[in-house]
Amino acid sequence: MRVEPTKLEGCFIIHDTVFGDQRGYFFESFNKKTFLQQTGIDVNFVQDNQSRSQKGVLRGLHFQYGEFAQSKLVRVLEGRVLDIAVDLRKKSSTYGEHIAVELSGESRTQFYVPRGFAHGFVVLSENATFFYKCDNYYNKAAEGGIIYNDPELGIDWGLPQEQLLLSEKDTVLPTLKSIANELNF
Repeated sequence: MRVEPTKLEGCFIIHDTVFGDQRGYFFESFNKKTFLQQTGIDVNFVQDNQSRSQKGVLRGLHFQYGEFAQSKLVRVLEGRVLDIAVDLRKKSSTYGEHIAVELSGESRTQFYVPRGFAHGFVVLSENATFFYKCDNYYNKAAEGGIIYNDPELGIDWGLPQEQLLLSEKDTVLPTLKSIANELNF
């Protein structure tokens, strides 16, 4: 496992060492001890989630408030996505900034998104199976979000607007500026 820091403090791209031969491949997708040594983060994942989506599906930008905030370790099992994290930590020097990371089943790259970030992704391939570990349990009453096309964030989702497929819930999320006073990360 090789951990690569990003421009957003606490976000890491994780490159796994894959061992392959004529039978297939093997890799260790997570090792708590190695992760702690390379990041200084002692994370305890308690929930795994998985989704399958078609090309153009955009899920996000989501987060959980307060004591229900979650950090996530995300990866793609099959297909390709553009994964986005937005810094919501008001005291951070990168507050309101985002990072985009392309993840695919072929590269087996993972992305660690800490608490205090909004997260979302869009499917770039015909289909994608997305998997993520969370360090806190989901709580519907604590869910929050930011509209995917917030002009102040300026996120390029990598696909034309007319190809994006969103849930009704994700089309009516607020802008970051409109909820800034509610954020407590």
